[in-house]
Amino acid sequence: MFEKVLVANRGEIAVRVMRACEDLGVATVAVYSDADKNAGHVRYADEAYNVGPARAADSYLDQGAIVEAAQQAGADAIHPGYGFLAENADFAARVEEAEGVTWVGPSSDSMEQAGEKTNARTVMQAADVPIVPGTTDPVETVDEVEAFGNEHGYPVAIKAEGGGGGRGMKVVEDESEAADQLEAAKREGEAYFDNDSVYLERYLESPRHIEVQILADHHGNVRHLGERDCSLQRRHQKVIEEGPSPALTDDLREQIGEAARRGADEADYYNAGTFEFLVEDDDDREAGDLLDADSDFYFLEVNTRIQVEHTVTEEITGIDIVKWQLRVAAGEELTFSQDDVDLRGHAMEFRINAENAAEEFAPAQGGALETYDPPGGIGVRMDDALRQGDDLVTDYDSMIAKLVVSASDREECIARSKRALREYTIEGIHTIRPFHLMMLDDDAFVGGTHTTNYLDDHMDETPIEEYQGRYGTEASSSSTEEETVTREFTVEVNGKRFQVDLEESGVPEASTPQRPTDDGPARKGGSSNDDDTTAVAGDGEVIEAEMQGTVLEVAVEEGETVEPGDPVLVLEAMKMENDIVAEMGGTVTEVAVEAGNSVDQGDALVVLD
Repeated sequence: MFEKVLVANRGEIAVRVMRACEDLGVATVAVYSDADKNAGHVRYADEAYNVGPARAADSYLDQGAIVEAAQQAGADAIHPGYGFLAENADFAARVEEAEGVTWVGPSSDSMEQAGEKTNARTVMQAADVPIVPGTTDPVETVDEVEAFGNEHGYPVAIKAEGGGGGRGMKVVEDESEAADQLEAAKREGEAYFDNDSVYLERYLESPRHIEVQILADHHGNVRHLGERDCSLQRRHQKVIEEGPSPALTDDLREQIGEAARRGADEADYYNAGTFEFLVEDDDDREAGDLLDADSDFYFLEVNTRIQVEHTVTEEITGIDIVKWQLRVAAGEELTFSQDDVDLRGHAMEFRINAENAAEEFAPAQGGALETYDPPGGIGVRMDDALRQGDDLVTDYDSMIAKLVVSASDREECIARSKRALREYTIEGIHTIRPFHLMMLDDDAFVGGTHTTNYLDDHMDETPIEEYQGRYGTEASSSSTEEETVTREFTVEVNGKRFQVDLEESGVPEASTPQRPTDDGPARKGGSSNDDDTTAVAGDGEVIEAEMQGTVLEVAVEEGETVEPGDPVLVLEAMKMENDIVAEMGGTVTEVAVEAGNSVDQGDALVVLD
């Protein structure tokens, strides 16, 4: 087993991996950006290294800084968690080539084969796994999108090769949207996954989303751990996941599970992974009716990593998937057979996102956890990294915690989930906890007849205000209103010198001597201040950022004339692209930002005269 593991991630998944390491007697190393210097995963780790500014591209996606931090810490393995670099085959190869460091995941070659979407479709065809009609080669032109739509019909899904979780996927309803959606999908793929390659699929409008958890070792053993149903989604983002699916017969469940095993064998896959499928549902199906072995299902994609919802499978199988990731990476053999995998009871996972469901799921723009009191009791599990008093970091994903509930059957699981969600007290920021409670009273969800488009196209949103009023909380301002000053010291421990940053609150900045900072890759406790506040020189109508986020595209230039309602730039915040538009017409006299810049709420973006 490893001696020390660096977790190349943040938040609750970083803490989840560190807990597994601690169970195995393995030391842990955290990496963090400037925005996360006080984060929960930094507190939990045995040691922590700063890897750059708040912007993910300059920190959590900086491959060189991550590997250098592992080598500096003396870590002999890197676990990527999910998101960021977890499915980046180039990064996996870089770790594999690093002396003395093991990659905790499938091989980079396997990631190329199974993780890249077009390659995976080819592999699944060879394994006799049904796939959705689509392309197996990357798509470059609008003409290709239109030709595919004319042949297979609209809507068409344009998907980023390295995408997942809805990112990098755009739906084309008709050929008039093809150019804009192709450009948007390629842009998201480049921004989030450093890969602008895209492919096409026929878009299934009302399927169920079923995924199978796989574990495989280096000794040829492949096991599937049952399925999870992730059909409750909003804008392709999963909201509630559960297992087993409330819509499948045992025969169909076994067919899908075996298809996943065949696919893993064909791809020579090892470590943990998830094989995702879409199952055609019947719009007339009623509660209690199940989809049988005659139902059509199609391979969707492989997630070559641990998934957010792996907790559901752990609760119904009793298998610690993350510990097995580490054991497999260390060369150990799976000690259980397929027949030993026994699904017991039912489990649900609720993503606790910092969003206000009553305001179109608007992401929180800041705030502090004035009260954070998670639920407990039998069958209740919390995966989080936050503690009471923490400030909300809004530079990354909106999910702040996961509530996982298990019980003897689905009916009991729903009742227990209601109890746990009502016990869960979070004050200071908006979350979607009220929305979860509403869904547990929703007839379609309770009956198991919901499909992936239910939330977007069919659900009655009228009760949201009522549930928000009953269970929601008011947002607060950040708790860090006092000025914080960082002082830099040099200390010596057992003859070894270290540079240490010490933060003090309420100290006038003028009293602090100015000292140069170390811009090196990482040091424990290291931090730096990255002031990205934008300023404008001229007078005029200033268009400001409505939220904190990252500029994906600037759509105007100085001297250009815009009309009211024209988009001036695209701002990404909490996994969503937001068009920032001009409220009045005029001539652009100044553009204060460029693509890739991080901005705060209220920052100047564009000036009109």
